[in-house]
Amino acid sequence: MNWSDDGIILGGRRFGEGGLILDVLTRANGRRSGLVYGGNSRKRRAQFEAGNSVSLSWSGRLENQLGRFDVAEASRERTSYVLEDPKALAAISAVTAILRASLDEGDVVGSAMFEATEMLLEQVEAREIWPALYVRWELGLLAALGFGLDLDECAITGVNDGLTHVSPRTGRAVRGSEAEDYVSRLLRLPGFLISSAAPVTPEDVVDGLKLTGYFLEARVFHAMNRAMPQERERLVKRLIG
Repeated sequence: MNWSDDGIILGGRRFGEGGLILDVLTRANGRRSGLVYGGNSRKRRAQFEAGNSVSLSWSGRLENQLGRFDVAEASRERTSYVLEDPKALAAISAVTAILRASLDEGDVVGSAMFEATEMLLEQVEAREIWPALYVRWELGLLAALGFGLDLDECAITGVNDGLTHVSPRTGRAVRGSEAEDYVSRLLRLPGFLISSAAPVTPEDVVDGLKLTGYFLEARVFHAMNRAMPQERERLVKRLIG
């Protein structure tokens, strides 16, 4: 069996003396792993940095067994462009770690996230843009995994304006003015997650990270008996600091 696809490298681990088992998110085949002979050599190592975009071919005897990757030169080596930007590096690490932790091998749900992930990673050099895109990316991941939030209307009144919070229990939007008795227990909903025209402040990004982080941890990783990836925690600390 064999197929060819575009991929985003999520990471890799050594195999034998010079081999590398590479994890990738592919456009059409979801999250996949494969062995790259000589992939751990000093000459080729930079090609397989997490976050790089590549074209690759997979071949193997059975679809559910570890096969072999033939990987072309990276079409986009992202890490090398942001080596002097710790926040951007942390973002690349968080994106790839979350995808590795939340998607199983062969999980084609990952294909729904390919374009969004490519778009986010293409913007990591734009310091004023990518933090808000990152929060939207996590919101999209929740939806792709079947845990999307309902931000269309107030859970109490049914109106679709003035939404300010999200219920941690239901994942539905709420007007804070309609929930004064328990508003302190709600998660703040930044306006940029409702309207692309809304301004984005650093405080909005932090609130957005708290919102998506809560549901990633409670609905995705808790159900999988996994902890939130440490790379994500490091990103939050970078952005808050």
